[in-house]
Amino acid sequence: MGVVVDPGVPPEVAGLLRANAPLLSRVRAGWVPAAAAHQTRRKGPSSALLLAITPAVIALMAVLLASHLAPVGFVLLGTYVFIVLVKIASMSEVPEDDRPHERHVYEQARWYDGRYLLSDDFDQEARVVLARAQRAIGSVLRSHVNAEGLLDDARNAVMLPAQEWEIARLLAKLSALRREHRELLARGIAPEVASVIEPLERALVGSEAAVVARVEALERYAAHVAEAERAYHARGQIEELRSRLPRYEELLAESGADALAVTEIERLAEDADVLERTLRRSVASAHEAFKYLEG
Repeated sequence: MGVVVDPGVPPEVAGLLRANAPLLSRVRAGWVPAAAAHQTRRKGPSSALLLAITPAVIALMAVLLASHLAPVGFVLLGTYVFIVLVKIASMSEVPEDDRPHERHVYEQARWYDGRYLLSDDFDQEARVVLARAQRAIGSVLRSHVNAEGLLDDARNAVMLPAQEWEIARLLAKLSALRREHRELLARGIAPEVASVIEPLERALVGSEAAVVARVEALERYAAHVAEAERAYHARGQIEELRSRLPRYEELLAESGADALAVTEIERLAEDADVLERTLRRSVASAHEAFKYLEG
């Protein structure tokens, strides 16, 4: 099901959060990346020291190489070159916790805490209900009738993500309460508490039923859109066939068989008109279902 993000979160941040679900789970678990500045400060002094002593080391090696201690000078030269190479290699490495991307995700996750939901926020029953809502919303937003503006694509683009977030938010709260309720029952309930437990259980059941009713409304809307989508594609195919009619009529006339097929050809035009009316009715039904979602 992925990450569900409040539609009020900026799109670029929402995309970042949706693409980094495992990292968000680590943040939830308490992981904190080390600051990049700390790593830079830790590397800085040793690099500066190496640069500062370089002239002195070069001068010392020159003296040694010009004297009877030349072998010692060669050893010192080799050692110093090795140290420099090791230092250059270490400077090119990115420390494990010095990763700008992970740091950026962490900062955005903290800033927008409470405005995104992860899979762990839902119990199994809630995941099933949320998946139904997401399938219905996705089928509407991906439809050609929506892309072509036959539906109210602008309102769909705003309202449907808002519906997804509201449903997910309610399911997350319901999941948390159900989890606590089950843990309470697992510890054992005294007979005196049983009368208090029953209304709470009815509240959980009633809340779930209300959320499921929202999802069913979305599914009805998606079903109307699917009907309109089928009529839309069928109309397109009929229109394509109608555009070819002159060629077929010419062929039939030349072959002397036109009398045998006139009825079938004329039926194409009738089918196109029927599909046009079907499409209009389907779109109108979808609009009515959409109004129910707003209520």
